[in-house]
This record gives sequence, structure tokens and C-alpha cells, in this order.
Amino acid sequence: MHRPAVVMASFSSFISILLVSSIVLGSHLSLSSAQTTPPLVGGLSWSFYKSNCPRVEKIVRDELKKAFKKDIGLAAGLLRIHFHDCFVQGCDGSVLLDGSASGPSEKNAPPNLTLRPGAFKIINDIRERIHKACGQVVSCSDITALAARDAVFLSGGPDYQVPLGRRDGLKFATIQETLDNLPFFGSSARELIAFVRNKSMDATDLVAISGGHTIGIAHCGSFTGRLFPNQDSTMDQTLARNLKRVCPTATSTEGTAVQDIRTPDLFDNKYYVNLMNRQGLFTSDQDLYTDKTTRPIVQSFAVNQSLFFEKYVFSMIKLSQMNVLTGRQGEIRANCSRQNSARTYLATVVDGEGENAAI
Repeated sequence: MHRPAVVMASFSSFISILLVSSIVLGSHLSLSSAQTTPPLVGGLSWSFYKSNCPRVEKIVRDELKKAFKKDIGLAAGLLRIHFHDCFVQGCDGSVLLDGSASGPSEKNAPPNLTLRPGAFKIINDIRERIHKACGQVVSCSDITALAARDAVFLSGGPDYQVPLGRRDGLKFATIQETLDNLPFFGSSARELIAFVRNKSMDATDLVAISGGHTIGIAHCGSFTGRLFPNQDSTMDQTLARNLKRVCPTATSTEGTAVQDIRTPDLFDNKYYVNLMNRQGLFTSDQDLYTDKTTRPIVQSFAVNQSLFFEKYVFSMIKLSQMNVLTGRQGEIRANCSRQNSARTYLATVVDGEGENAAI
């Protein structure tokens, strides 16, 4: 895959920054002493499909291994879909739905226009394989959560258990609701902290889940505001010059840039090293290092990948349980991109599924 040219920070600069940040790390060791797994939401379970679809996780991982060999960029695409699903009206698979006569879907909202079609397709392909093996018992929202986990693991990140038992939503959010509930790439750290607080998350969660930007690409429109008409003073000059080659004007739309210039396809902690070198791509990224509240967390993750992985897992499990539907709420979609017909919906309500079907 072709990558835009970027010039790496010098080794001496990198080492000096790490030495400075290691001093700060000592005052933030409390980050690693907290509970490692958030409480489970009622209706979810670590072994939800143990009896009726015990191979569900193996099917998801095996399919993604094959897909990533052809296109590793799908990993970031799947992770982004999970984020965009959960933040809007909870982790209910509503972002997967196509539009209908009732109006445009969440996919049509501006922040979702760059979600990868191939990532939507692989979720539905996996759903087909699972339903063929087990019947219509596994929700698209659970498949999306598992795919996000495996996207991280198969890119070099941590492996972790995902609580399961979500049901699929019966409707998608409006475009305005979608806009209101997705973080903006031009936001400050202060604005983002307030945003995630409304989602029952804190500053550490914010910095941890932002680490998902260690993989994937971004389109010009999400960062040209930092280049034109005047260059953002918090952006590294070399990075800015290279980005201007990809996106030469303020209205450039075709170009893309990697979100992590050091290891663009590897899920690691280099995203935070980039921030310390003023090489964050979005305003919302770089301001995590500029802001005095989030800066120490960035520094801690930059010098301790294990700590980042631990906090990332905690925050992702928390996010993956956001406003979930369980029990007899929602449905199990027969096709992830469409709501069930009345007959199919009735069958999923009557049959139930998993060890919590009686809840």
C-alpha cells in the first residue's frame, strides 16, 4: 500500500523526550492500580454463546485473519465502525443499517461518509458464516464488538475478552443525532473531556481510546484546517510540509495520510510518541498533549506500552457496553444492513438466545 512520505523524528530527539516523560511517569503510576475490567452491564456475559454458538469467536477471528492478509486497512475500518456505533445511540449495530423510506441512515451523516464499505461488508459476511454455523442467534452488534477487538489484536495490540449478549437496534439515529453524538476532529481536549463525561467516561478513557488512531488513515478534510491559511503552531514543521504535498490546498479532498507516521499498521503506543513530537494529525489528537489534564496520561502511555494496553482494554470494554440492548429488547438481524421483517423479528423475540435468554 502506498504511504505518504514523512520524515521521522531524530533518534536523539525521541530519546530526550522519553527521558523527560519518564520523570512524569512516576507521579501517574496510579493509572495502573485501578480495576482492570469494568463492571458488566446487566444482560451481558463473558460466555453468552457458550451453549448455542461456542465457535462464534473463532469464526470471527479466522475470517478476519484472511481478510487482513489482503487488506490490513480493514482493521482500522472495523475499529472505527465500532466507535461510531457505540457513541451515537449505544452499541446496537445501528450504524450498520442502510437508509430507508423513513430517511437517510447514520451512514449518511458526514462523519460516517468515510467509514469503509469493505468493513461493513466483512461484518455482514461474518454474520452469514456465523448464522450458517449456529442459526440466527448472534447479533450484528456483538459481531461488530468482536471484530473491533480482533482488529486490534491482529494488528499487534492486546487480546481481551468481550462481554456478549447485545441485541440489534430497531432503528437508526437521525443525521443530526449522529452529528451531536460523535466527537469532532477539531475539538480541544477540554471539549472532548466534557463530551466523554456525558458518556460516563473520564479523561483516562479519552486518552486510551484515542490510541486507536495508532492505525488507519485520514482524509484531507479532517486536518487541512491545521495547515491553511496558517500552519498550526503545535504541528511539527516537517510533518506539515509532507501533509501539504498530499493535501496542497485548504479544499483538497482526495488525499489521505496515515494517522501514525511511525508504525501506521501496527497497534502500539507510538501514537503517543507522535503527540510528544508534535506529530499528531488531528487537533483533537495533538491537544491531548497540549492540555495539562491529559498531557501526563499521554506521557505515561508513551513510555509504557503495557500500561496503555491495560487502560485501552478497560476503556474499550466500558465503551462496548454503552447503552446496550439486551434480553428481549431489539432483535437479532438476519442481515446486518437491514431491519428484520415482522416475521423474523417475532422469531428472534420468541426464541431468545444465549445463557441470558430468560432475562
